[in-house]
Amino acid sequence: METVVSGDDAFGREAYAALFEEIMSDLNKAVLIDKADITLRPDVPLFIFSIALKAEPSVKTVADAANVREESGSVHLTISQERYAPAILSALWGRYGRRAVAQQTRFDLDVAGADAAEIGSMVVSSGEEDKREILGALWRSMPEGIKNRRVLMDGNVITVVATEEIMLPGMIEEGEAVHKRMGGR
Repeated sequence: METVVSGDDAFGREAYAALFEEIMSDLNKAVLIDKADITLRPDVPLFIFSIALKAEPSVKTVADAANVREESGSVHLTISQERYAPAILSALWGRYGRRAVAQQTRFDLDVAGADAAEIGSMVVSSGEEDKREILGALWRSMPEGIKNRRVLMDGNVITVVATEEIMLPGMIEEGEAVHKRMGGR
């Protein structure tokens, strides 16, 4: 992830870049982010956090996150994308019940009496859910006390314009300019 921080305080820029990257990494969102542009102007106060994701979050099915195959009267899954493991297990329990789902290892599951095509098409994550999680991670990385926020979100770009004061039109315009520079509309 490429992180660019602008502001008057050189030490603050470096420290905030490290903090932002650490928060995104801790929340397992850094892998989704291509680049980040952060504007820190505490004297105004104005904070603009804009990220471009590697890809626009979309609906994920079990087949997108696991290898699904029929094997001796049951369906065997090998989860290849760890972040979806809890959602896959929950979806299988909800559809087939806990007794039908045997967890061999952390990433290997067997489902008795199931259809591989049906399991493969089960939705385990919506794109909107991912965007909400990323937005929540952005909010956690902002300075405390920020009360007024404006979110710009389209495609794979998410921008938050924030201030402790009244949101002035010039602040929104500056945020929109950063959003467009990052690839937003």
